[in-house]
Amino acid sequence: MRSEPPAAASRDEPRISAVVLTYNCADWVARTLDHHLELDGAPPLIVVDNASTDGTVDVVRRYPGVDLVSLPRNIGAAARNIGALHARTPYVAFGDDDTWYEPDALSRMADLFDEHPRLAVVTARILVGEECAEDPICEEMGESPLAPADGVPGHTLLSFLAGVSGVRRAAFLGAGGYDPRLFIGGEEELLGLDLVRAGWLMRFVPEVVAHHHPSQRNAESIRHIGLRNTLWCAWLRRHWPEAIRWTAHALRQAPRSRQTLRGLAMALSGLTWVLRERRVVTPELEAQLRLLDVQRMRSVARCYRPPNPRTTAPARADAAPVVTR
Repeated sequence: MRSEPPAAASRDEPRISAVVLTYNCADWVARTLDHHLELDGAPPLIVVDNASTDGTVDVVRRYPGVDLVSLPRNIGAAARNIGALHARTPYVAFGDDDTWYEPDALSRMADLFDEHPRLAVVTARILVGEECAEDPICEEMGESPLAPADGVPGHTLLSFLAGVSGVRRAAFLGAGGYDPRLFIGGEEELLGLDLVRAGWLMRFVPEVVAHHHPSQRNAESIRHIGLRNTLWCAWLRRHWPEAIRWTAHALRQAPRSRQTLRGLAMALSGLTWVLRERRVVTPELEAQLRLLDVQRMRSVARCYRPPNPRTTAPARADAAPVVTR
């Protein structure tokens, strides 16, 4: 586990920045930014735009206090790496253009990071839509079969939710951030395993709350990428018996569609580099993953649901059972 620079010397200095990732959401991003500007202490706000073409950048530029990073091309989740590099605080809270945090959430995250030096990720409880219904994935994370360790509050995770999580900047960047080859959709899984293997801890903390008002703008168009990524992650990090078992489960649960066939074809096309860079987890970590497999394979939160902007628990953009928590 890499060492990191000390936190800000004074509580008067910002400890945590908010990084918002956006792409073609001109009609949504203003509301999200308004909510972020209401956060306690007005933390630094960085928006990373993934080469939007619909006027999103023009909307963001109306906010003089926002640090805008406009990318020349869409690089998916790796744009969050750019946001973290731009941040000048020891901690970073990531969000998307349809998510925002409760006013005290970021200060709660920063306190947890200050108090627990091995903590790398804090994932928030998600309230969905105007009804503020709890996303079913929160119940699953809250029932993690993994025992807590080292007196760190919350529920033990081996992965996290990219758009509603805060990170220790040094740990995130030290692990390499998001792999650009994954683009977006289940991209947290590989990074989560690498953080845990490096000795960092990750927690789901229900007292930290985020809101998700799903736009569903880009969800269906990346479903095949989510399937590809879950297969790649299994092949890159899992021991072969478990990798094969999880591959079979993911394909069995995925809808019979062109998207699924496309995702499988994309996964197979990358097999050469996957095998070249395959580095399996330790037997101890694999044993923890097997415990989670039992929970994940019967998870209602991971069942395939077609996108529906009116539902209180939206279908995840990375398809059915394709993310390790």
